[in-house]
This record gives sequence, C-alpha cells and structure tokens, in this order.
Amino acid sequence: MTDKRKVRRDLADVFCSVEEGVRGKRAVEWGLVDEVFPNSKFDEAVVERAREMAAASDKADVEKGIDLTPLERRISEGAVTYSTVEVSLNRDENRARITIDGPDADAPADMAAFTKVGADAWMLRCARELDDAILHLRNNEKELGLIEFQTRGDPARVVAHEALLLDNSDHWLANEVLQYWKRVLKRVDVTSRSLVAIVEHGSCFAGPLAELLWAADRSYMMLEEFDGDNRPLATLTMTDGNFGTYPMGNDLTRLEARFYGTPEQVQTLKDSIGEALDAEGADDLGLVTYAYDDIDWEDEVRLFMEERASFSPDAMTGMEANLRFVGPETMETRIFGRLTAWQNWIFQRPNAVGEDGALQRYGSGVRGKYNMERV
Repeated sequence: MTDKRKVRRDLADVFCSVEEGVRGKRAVEWGLVDEVFPNSKFDEAVVERAREMAAASDKADVEKGIDLTPLERRISEGAVTYSTVEVSLNRDENRARITIDGPDADAPADMAAFTKVGADAWMLRCARELDDAILHLRNNEKELGLIEFQTRGDPARVVAHEALLLDNSDHWLANEVLQYWKRVLKRVDVTSRSLVAIVEHGSCFAGPLAELLWAADRSYMMLEEFDGDNRPLATLTMTDGNFGTYPMGNDLTRLEARFYGTPEQVQTLKDSIGEALDAEGADDLGLVTYAYDDIDWEDEVRLFMEERASFSPDAMTGMEANLRFVGPETMETRIFGRLTAWQNWIFQRPNAVGEDGALQRYGSGVRGKYNMERV
C-alpha cells in the first residue's frame, strides 16, 4: 500500500489492523481504491473504464491478434514433455531437470512472417512452455527442491530468432513476446527452489536462454573437449537483449545484479556481445560459477546436486531470495521477492499454523494464542 498505492503510512497501519476493514468512501479518500460505484452501475462502469484503457493502448489499431492455441504437453510418471521443453522428474533425489531445445529452423524473415506463424513461433512457443513447466513444478512437485536448467541446439539460431524481435520492438507482437519473456524470467527469479544451470557441450545458452545462467544460484560449464563427446563445444553468447530487455523485479538486469559490486564490468561485457564465448572466456568474464574439464566434471556436478538437495528447504528459500535480489528494494520485490520469502516462512511458524495459531483459529471467533517473543 505504501509503495504501490502511495497510502500514508499511518492510514495504512489502521487499514492493516482493523478487523472490520474500510468502507468505500473512506477507501477513496485514503487512496486505497480509485473509485467506488453502486452495484447497479458497477458493470457499466467497469466496461467504460476498459474501453478507455483500450483506446489509449498503442495496440488500439491492431485489427486482429493471434490465437494462443493449447500447449502440446504430455505428462507421464517421470516427465512432462512439450515441443521445446522437457522436464525430467527425479523424485528419489528431490530434483528436476528442465531441458530447453533451441529453434529447429531459421528465424522468420520479418514480423509479417512471424505473425503468420503465431503461437508456433519459437520465441513465443518456448516462453509459454517454460512458463507452464515452472508452474507445474511449483504446484505439483513441491518436494523437488532443486531445478536444473539445460539447453540443446544451435546458439546462432537462438540469437537470430531473438534479433528479429529486438530489431522490431515497436511492432505490437514483437513487444508482447519480449515482455512475455521478461515475465517468464521474473517467474524463474521468484521460484522458491534452488536453481542451477548446466552448460554442456551442444548447448545453446544465448540471448534469453543465457538469462537462465544468471537467474540460477550457480552455473557449471564444460571446459574443453570431453572424451567420446562429439557435440559442439559449450559456448555462451550475449546479445543486446541481455542489457536491458529482461529486467528483474528490482529494475536491474541480471548482469547488473550479478556484478552489483563492480558495475564497470557490465560495460566491459558489452564488448563481447555476439561472441560465442567458450568456457575459459566465460569464466574469465565472471559469467559462470565454475568451468570443469572432463576429469572433474562429473564428480563436481554430482556433489553439488546431492548436497544442495539435502539442505533445509526453509533455509535455502530464505538464503536464495536474499542473494538473488541485490540492491534496491522495489514494490515488486517486496511483493514477490525477498520479503515474500521471509513472510511465507513466518506463516509456517507455530503462531500462524500451530494448534492454537491464528490461521488454525481464523473464523472460529476464538483468538489465537501467541508466543510473544520477537525473533
């Protein structure tokens, strides 16, 4: 209320602590709501406001949108499979792997061709499927405390598909898809699971997919050739999109958050835009946590996975949320980020969910019993 609605803090204090709430006229005076309508005029007023907002939109002259067709999704005992995303479920070890396939064809020639392809365009299809996969794990696989991100494909194609939208960001559909990627990546940021990115040979961490490296709590990258592995060497490619198109909830890019103590490094990184960085180059620039060769790779990754999945989920949620959101606190991070992690932790304490806690007795007319110590 104090950040989004700009409500005076003493009035916010009253609203937050009075059981009966605040009625319409006073809610308007205090800035809690914009307008109040009687029931008889409510529907009409909502439609009128919607028309005003639509008329003011920069998409008001778009004759027709595109159909968001149902996602192709197959759920089995150990996996959730989409057209560009595959989720492998390892319930015995409390972790999941999300593998994203890069484009299997060249980028559309222009936005007219992109619009014609519609929901099947890789940039839109991949964003929708990744979004659904994250929500599936959040809601249906709550004990899988570690999510591993991998990619497969040609990074040059990922760059080309993103470039079409970046070069036409004033086009309504290009803007919508880029904004959608921003939202999906924000959803990754606020997912209360440990996140790790694994950059293997044959991967395509470039452009929007590279953002997953910096959204993750740690990242591991294959260094040099591996015995018997004939996939293309692992690379990482930054694009213009990594420097402002997909900001976090604290209004920083993930690179700005990563190098919060050395902001000059972000400017240095711009010299490498478009370059396919190998593990040594990515490590030198601080873009990955560790780069390991064939000898150490398997053991180092395995030890991290086993250790992280064994830690207290409450402790990890609190630690990770604090570390992911450096710098300025915003209204968005207060609601969805760092403070939400701690608030949710508080709601798991006995004063809330204990036998005599507030949530257990809510609606019963019986006041909760509280341990009055503040910790």
